[in-house]
Amino acid sequence: MSALLKSRILFVLLALVAIGAATAGGVAVWAHNAVHAPGPLTEPRVYVVARGAALSSIARDLESAGIIEDGTLFKGYARYRQANRSLRAGEYEIAAGASMAEILELLVSGKTVLHRITVPEGLTSYQVASLINEAGPLTGTIETPPEGSILPETYNFARDEDRAVLLERMSEAMTETLAELWEQRASDLPIKTPEEAVILASIVERETGIAAERPRVAAVFVNRLRKGMRLQSDPTIIYALSDGKGRLDRQLLFKDLEIKDPYNTYRVKGLPPGPICNPGRASLAAVLNPPDTDELYFVADGTGGHVFATTLAEHERNVRNWRKIEREIRRRMRQEEQQRKNQQQ
Repeated sequence: MSALLKSRILFVLLALVAIGAATAGGVAVWAHNAVHAPGPLTEPRVYVVARGAALSSIARDLESAGIIEDGTLFKGYARYRQANRSLRAGEYEIAAGASMAEILELLVSGKTVLHRITVPEGLTSYQVASLINEAGPLTGTIETPPEGSILPETYNFARDEDRAVLLERMSEAMTETLAELWEQRASDLPIKTPEEAVILASIVERETGIAAERPRVAAVFVNRLRKGMRLQSDPTIIYALSDGKGRLDRQLLFKDLEIKDPYNTYRVKGLPPGPICNPGRASLAAVLNPPDTDELYFVADGTGGHVFATTLAEHERNVRNWRKIEREIRRRMRQEEQQRKNQQQ
């Protein structure tokens, strides 16, 4: 019996079973049981339905891959269910022991395997674009989006999704989040537009990696803006020196504080002309609802955090303490380097 004839017979028999016709006999019952019986897979398997793939080729591939035992029966069952034109392209995880009926339902459902990509808080748009372009399995390429237009978050995507589509979802997430938080902002802020909120939040994001410090850092910058003081933020200079890439391959030097650049907040009053990274929701919320403090200064404390001050004299003492910590750190690093060299000799 040819495969085509077998498929047609199975289609008729399955239809008869569906309407309860006793004339179908034992063969129809066998066919019904066969498509619902556990399949040969002993462990989960990922299977990809290519775009435009025909039912016949899918059935053959499933049989060749050992996912089902009879491709002809699968094809006949799909036609009986009128699902031969409803199989959706994508990447599917097929469970161990899945029956042909269960596999068909899965391929019709479009419930594909979802991959994840995490955009960390504080990346520049150049870094975000690089991250997306290097991620797989996506299609297409993207250019660097506007700075501050992406919401750092974990995003799901299916195999072969276009990178431009994924980037658009990230941009829409930022637009929606910013609109929500802007409506909840404090009433007396020196920030006049949502765009300014993103700029200041981007500076807060790059100033501290400690979540608990964000509101306090935001309050310092808001207080300085209210008093007309310069923000004096090192990350803004790093952004200028790195051409928007956000990372320097060296330490920041005192002479760097004098560069003539609109992003140098040691020279320019107020906010820089644009964001210096893509801030997360927490930093946006911090600048739009900062705590009520009198603090105007902060400096690293040597533990990864910062120590805050309300007066310049207090801040200068904190800076001197930080310089001592820096010197001690450099001394220990030189000592460890010398020990490594001695061990290599």
